[in-house]
Amino acid sequence: MLFDVVFPVQGRYLPTDHAYPLYAALSRRLPEFHDPQGSWRFAPITGQPVGGGLLELQRQSVLRVRLPEESIPRVVQLAGKRLDIHGYGALLGSPHVECIRPAPQLRAWLVTFRNNVTTEDFLSTAREQLRARNIGGEPHIPLALSGPYRGQPQRRIIRIKGRSIVGYTLVVQGLSDADSLRLQEEGLGGRTHLGCGFFVPIRRTQS
Repeated sequence: MLFDVVFPVQGRYLPTDHAYPLYAALSRRLPEFHDPQGSWRFAPITGQPVGGGLLELQRQSVLRVRLPEESIPRVVQLAGKRLDIHGYGALLGSPHVECIRPAPQLRAWLVTFRNNVTTEDFLSTAREQLRARNIGGEPHIPLALSGPYRGQPQRRIIRIKGRSIVGYTLVVQGLSDADSLRLQEEGLGGRTHLGCGFFVPIRRTQS
């Protein structure tokens, strides 16, 4: 069983695409984040997009780290630490710990598959990978609800060392309890050590 250590985050802004610089900042603090084969994973910091490639941090902004129970004492050492994320500061507060719980609907902010740029190829690969793991549920890409891309599939880009990688937000519905837990524990797609494929339960209004 894995647990989420959830840190409140204080600051003003972060780049909207901050997964890779966040990975670098966390790895500088704790080298366990740097192991791509390790069991530590994180989700990008939450916030409100404000345009210009920036994300505004809010009272409810958090950094969520998912790891085994025995690693919790190690990761809570991040409390009170300031992260330099591509020139923007983020101060981590005192965390709380959550046991991951099943939910019929899960959402990942960004999922990437190799050479899958179109929505059709992306969803086809998502279905294939879920079936290969014997995980039920139906994947779909939610539409943007506001902004210049309103009504279009939520396409995302992660930049890694100058290379732009295209992915999408992914929702998987109709999950059994067992499949929901497995998807949260294992993730989906590539670059899961960089914040991709990190699933969390969603409210119905987010789907």
